[in-house]
Amino acid sequence: MYKKIAGTLPLLAAAFVLLTGFSWNFGGNKCKEALELAEKLPALADLESKTKQEERIRSLCPDGAAAQFVQGQQAERAGNSDGAVVAYRRALQQEPELAVANGNLGLLYLDKGLVDDAAVLLTKALTSQRLPTYHKAMGRIMLDKKFYALALYHYGEAGRMAPGDASVVAGQAEVFAAQGQVDRASDEFKRALVLDPTHEQATAALATLYLQQNQQDAALELLKKGTVANPRSQRLHLMLADLYEARGDVKQAEYERLLGGKKVAVPEQPPQPEGLALAEQYAAAGKTDEAIEAYQTVMRQQPDAIEPHEGLGALYFKVGRDADAILAYREAVHRGSTKPDVYYNLGLLYEKRNQLDEAVVSYKRAIERKPAFAEARLKLADIRYSRGNTQEAIEQYVEFLKLKPESADIHLKLARIFVRNKNLNLAEESYAAVLGLAPDNPDANREIAALYRSKEQNDKALYHYRKALDLQKDDSETRNALVAIYVKEKKYDELAALLKEAVELAPDDPNNHYKLGLIYDFKKEYEYAADCYKKAIELKPDHARALHALGRVYIKSGRLSEAREALEAAKKADPTMEETAVLLNNIQDDFKPVPRASVKSKKVKSKKTTKATKGKAKTTTTKKSSAQKPKAPVKKTTR
Repeated sequence: MYKKIAGTLPLLAAAFVLLTGFSWNFGGNKCKEALELAEKLPALADLESKTKQEERIRSLCPDGAAAQFVQGQQAERAGNSDGAVVAYRRALQQEPELAVANGNLGLLYLDKGLVDDAAVLLTKALTSQRLPTYHKAMGRIMLDKKFYALALYHYGEAGRMAPGDASVVAGQAEVFAAQGQVDRASDEFKRALVLDPTHEQATAALATLYLQQNQQDAALELLKKGTVANPRSQRLHLMLADLYEARGDVKQAEYERLLGGKKVAVPEQPPQPEGLALAEQYAAAGKTDEAIEAYQTVMRQQPDAIEPHEGLGALYFKVGRDADAILAYREAVHRGSTKPDVYYNLGLLYEKRNQLDEAVVSYKRAIERKPAFAEARLKLADIRYSRGNTQEAIEQYVEFLKLKPESADIHLKLARIFVRNKNLNLAEESYAAVLGLAPDNPDANREIAALYRSKEQNDKALYHYRKALDLQKDDSETRNALVAIYVKEKKYDELAALLKEAVELAPDDPNNHYKLGLIYDFKKEYEYAADCYKKAIELKPDHARALHALGRVYIKSGRLSEAREALEAAKKADPTMEETAVLLNNIQDDFKPVPRASVKSKKVKSKKTTKATKGKAKTTTTKKSSAQKPKAPVKKTTR
């Protein structure tokens, strides 16, 4: 008996331990739980919650991949990026699919310039952890690689998850700027600065766009605000310094350079030259008043000299004294100046004052003195085109492109001129030149597609329309053109896919649902068609065409009462739709049919009645005729 009890005790003890929830910590479930918690760490906003979670992870599985990931995060927070890289690598050796470790390591690689490795890791991370920081980093990588459509996709995903992130908006703006969409890029940079006035990249990029468009005042104001909002930005201070220097404000330029971290070298004073050299030295040093006085002294000493007038005109032009610059340049021209810049600058000043005839003359003289003066040819071409002299404009654009063939924007402008002039072959060549330089330009793809469509080269048109739509998903003009071609060529599967995409992009547009319903209707997929029509009506209850189409589908499906209800609603929404009234009348006839038996009996009865009537009529006629026959007179006999 004792031996039996003694043998039973270990079994009872084991059962007690198992039933009371004691964990033997074999590691499997706890390490899995730690991994799940690690994947949720990025969602924790405050540091305290994150720290508690990290401690729990380490206590659950101290040697596992999740603990290594935690160690990497803590190293990053301490500024030890190399230590973080080592920890993340260890985590991935144990768990290659740990998304947060892939993503964070990818971000560190990107900071270190290992772009390709970063792209691989971030792509792997995004398969299960669609974090805005990962999408944003992929957007930057795709932008640098000039994969603009992919860059916009990733920035778009990041923006959807983090709509208030100014760096995401600025990234999208950079993509638009790279594609040559200057106005759209400017709008996005401005939006980024509304979200974050201290955003250095947005400020610098927008200021650069302003300078490229010769809007110095706008660039100056923007950079001033940027340095106030972000006083430690060396980049913005140095940009502001360059702008001040270009405007002739040397003292302010020196001050901004000091704020930008650059020491201003004080040149040794060489022996003071006399005459023109002294004036030029003053001008180069930004000493405007001294330079003006020196030039005027030379003019008094050498009344016929050209150089002081040229120098004085350039000085006035630089500091923005336009009226004085025009006078000085005119004097130089009158004395026979041969410098092309004199005529070009004078043309710019005339154009600024809208004195276009004088500007044209000046630009032509600049070209005469320097045939390879590309900027002068471009200015002349723009004025000629704006004033309707298309042929001369084309000649100047062509000459400009010979000098600067990489100018995709001018190729595009020339292509559009050729299209307006019906020179489609030349337009095609110009569009091809644009796409050779900027294959992802959505405008060029859309416009050359329209050209091919006009020439009935639909295969080429489809290729470029699809490319344009890939670049700009919200391009309704391109989408409508594709729809028209697909309808014409009876490519209904492609048409359905295109309209489905339109529905996904604009789910609140009832017309998109209605159009998709028409395709299903045509393909005799009536249930899908009805669903689409119903969605359109849900979004716009008085959508007459959708109501009419729904009624028509119900008729085809034999659901007459529902068809009548939909058609009556369609008629109420648009009483002018004649086809709706016709369908309603047909339904009413079907709802009040004449029974077949009744019709038959009616016919039989009608036949009998006809026969009886005919017989009766015949008898009556006979009797009548008999009655009307005169009786023979009775002869009297005499006996």
